[in-house]
Amino acid sequence: MRNFVVSARKYRPQRFDEVVGQGHVAQTLKNALANDHLAHAFLFCGPRGVGKTTCARILAKVLNCMNPTSDQEACNECSSCKGFNDNASFNITELDAASNNSVEQMRALIEQVRFAPQQGEYRVFIIDEVHMLSASAFNAFLKTLEEPPSYAKFILATTEKHKILPTILSRCQIFDFKRIQVADIVSHLEGICKKEKIDAAQDALHIIAQKADGALRDALSIFDRIVSFGGDKINYDDVISNLNILDYDYYFKVIDYLMVEDLPNLLNIFNEILQNGFEPDIFMSGLLEHLRNLLVCKNESTVQLLEVSDSLKQKYLEQSKTCSTALILSAINLGNDCDVNYRMARNKRLHVEMAIVKMAYINRLSQAPVFGGSEKKKFDRIIAKPAGKIPNNSEKASAAQTLDSAAVNKPIQETNKVAKSSPVANHITPVKVEANDVVKQPVANTPKVQNVPAQKSAAIAADSASLLLSKLENEFLDEDAEEGDSEIPTLETIERVWAEQIALQNSPTFKNILKHAKIELNENVLVVHVGSTVAKEMVINGTEFSRALKHGVSYPNLIMQVNVDPEQLTAQQQVQPKKVLTIKETYEQMKEINPAVEDLRKKFGLKVDK
Repeated sequence: MRNFVVSARKYRPQRFDEVVGQGHVAQTLKNALANDHLAHAFLFCGPRGVGKTTCARILAKVLNCMNPTSDQEACNECSSCKGFNDNASFNITELDAASNNSVEQMRALIEQVRFAPQQGEYRVFIIDEVHMLSASAFNAFLKTLEEPPSYAKFILATTEKHKILPTILSRCQIFDFKRIQVADIVSHLEGICKKEKIDAAQDALHIIAQKADGALRDALSIFDRIVSFGGDKINYDDVISNLNILDYDYYFKVIDYLMVEDLPNLLNIFNEILQNGFEPDIFMSGLLEHLRNLLVCKNESTVQLLEVSDSLKQKYLEQSKTCSTALILSAINLGNDCDVNYRMARNKRLHVEMAIVKMAYINRLSQAPVFGGSEKKKFDRIIAKPAGKIPNNSEKASAAQTLDSAAVNKPIQETNKVAKSSPVANHITPVKVEANDVVKQPVANTPKVQNVPAQKSAAIAADSASLLLSKLENEFLDEDAEEGDSEIPTLETIERVWAEQIALQNSPTFKNILKHAKIELNENVLVVHVGSTVAKEMVINGTEFSRALKHGVSYPNLIMQVNVDPEQLTAQQQVQPKKVLTIKETYEQMKEINPAVEDLRKKFGLKVDK
């Protein structure tokens, strides 16, 4: 049985040009060698398996090479290079700080620094996992690291830079190694497959690269395992079977079922995944990654962030065209909540199934307004109101655009819509509501909005929804007035009615806010300046006050816009703190209220302190 050498050792880079994904480090070191600006101490930092020790060995090899090439690479022919390749070089010392971290072992290393190289120009000391050294060992190493002999070079490597003493960091030239990109790992694996004469599918290599999470050594270890299983041929099915990864096709089917609200098939496919031995959280994590990829495909400028094969990228692009952005964002929100609360759930399968059920009816959820509390009640009241005057086409278009920006991604659909039995992405078309349809169908026949908690939205979306509510209320809730029957009132008239309505308010807080608010009239828009966000919310939610004000000025088309102005502080915020009275001042006030207090003091011979 021949000796097997793992790919991570067999194909370890021997030149700077062969280092994968760390071109910035390799080029900097080559320039330093060419210009003779090489530091005496280096610190290579970065995740595991990205080439820190490999670059340190290549640098040590080039430093002692007798005939370096013009591009600062080792010749691999001189006695120094051959000795290094055979692990017989006395000028290069490698130390594992994880197992040699005591003061005695560090002192032994310092003793070796005293001896000059017998062959070559430099003695190179490579200390791997340097963060494992004890504090005493670091302190013992400080002086030598700061002022070493001219022939000594130190190369330190670590995965945890934050654990190294600042005094060590200040004495080293630091190089940060980055995680290797999926494309670079795939390219490297393809080169190895050609040398080993292995037929590998590109999708399979992409899965290996993604599973490695930026570590080339991990990718090579996974590659050896897959080769041991499949021999000279690596296919996609073998990789996902060995790495316990769900097939992409599952997630494409799930999204197709979500778009047509096919809940039975969603639950069946989830059950199939569980029967194949996958945990519910693995399914949810993969679904979130799939949704993220669909969101990335929504814009041409972000498609490059998709780290998958070309064939799979095309499938993502096709599905993203049939899936709305609002559905993707809502599904990600639901899936993220499920993932966060997964550990606390007792029935984990039911926990994930409930998230799937909610995702299946996102289209109906999105019909609910994105606001809550009194604003939601106001919206429900507007929807339930019998049809009065019908808005014109421009008003309907403006309202639809505002609702769309507030994450209501679809118009209210027919409740008797039947889900298709087999989802076909090419047959999915968004439902459109024409302007004439709104005129023909009265508002009273609109399906009732389900009492489902609405999705959270951004602050700007909530403000847009609030403005829309104000517009809807101005247009549809005033039954007594007709358009064009009144003229725009003057500011004096509004101020008079404003003062009258303040006196009729029951809430002292609301009354105080209105009393100290500043009002301005800009055509048919009444601008109200208040002192805080809380005051703004109270004025916006004061529907009865707004309606009474419009009736009082006989102008139903008056639009109220509320702004926050810190200068318009309420009376409560401007109250000065009370003065603290002395004992004598308190006694004087008591004496004024009741003169008998003075007689009592004299009777008992009491004295009042100052």
